[in-house]
Amino acid sequence: MGVVIGFTPIDPIKALYWSAVINGVVSVPIMGLIMFMAVNPKIMGKFIISMRLRVAGWLATAAMGIAAVAMFWFMFS
Repeated sequence: MGVVIGFTPIDPIKALYWSAVINGVVSVPIMGLIMFMAVNPKIMGKFIISMRLRVAGWLATAAMGIAAVAMFWFMFS
């Protein structure tokens, strides 16, 4: 794929930048889904995460969500 992009007019640096932006935005709902799954005993059985990890995981998810919203806010304002 990288060799093919080399022969197109696509700027590889811009492609890397936009793929990172897309990954950052898509990671928020994925992290939320993982957090819901990690605390569900039907899915995890006896291996549900501790309260400390729940707090850390939700804080990380919130930080990523705030960063994504701020990115769009500053991009389009």
